[in-house]
Amino acid sequence: MISAAEALERLMQGNRRFVTGLAARDISADHSRRMELVEGQNPFAIVLGCSDSRVPAELVFDQGLGDLFVIRVAGNIVAPSQIGSIEFAAERFGVRLVVVMGHSGCGAVLAALEELERPGNTSPNLGFIVNRIRTSLGPLLEPGEKMAPESMLGRAVKANISASVDQLRTGSRILEKLIRDEGLVVVGAEYSLATGEVDFLENEIGSAVAGTAG
Repeated sequence: MISAAEALERLMQGNRRFVTGLAARDISADHSRRMELVEGQNPFAIVLGCSDSRVPAELVFDQGLGDLFVIRVAGNIVAPSQIGSIEFAAERFGVRLVVVMGHSGCGAVLAALEELERPGNTSPNLGFIVNRIRTSLGPLLEPGEKMAPESMLGRAVKANISASVDQLRTGSRILEKLIRDEGLVVVGAEYSLATGEVDFLENEIGSAVAGTAG
């Protein structure tokens, strides 16, 4: 088991390799690695990310088979099934870092903004996702608040990431205990579709380093 700070550094290094085109992951080695993993797994980080086809966590962080425990859902929302999956990985495999990774131009967040303007345009199933996101957008929708659509979407993406981080930190007795007693850290991050860079939210990464230094 590695610490949250060590896991975070591995992810940051992997993303730097991805951005610069120096990815170290060797596809040809996947067969032998697959054989090694038949009897069990030992991921070093959990990633709750968006289902968007342009944001595969393993590639973005230049990691291979068995390295990441990835949960993907449109809008990187938090619901009971996602919480349960994270509880499972954190308890069963001793993973001490959870990353909630949203991304620029998120279509699910855009759908939530559009639903606020034109209610009733989504199916009940998509509506569940949209409503989860919509609850995180309150401060952006104060009367008189006006901004360009692109700026609104950018701020909404960040607000949605932060809301998911908060829900994981406080929405599970198991995760709360692991955070309090065993060094589990939950951080938010945003992936840029344009640059490939993952920007860990400054306040979250600061808390991670401080929380695991002692």
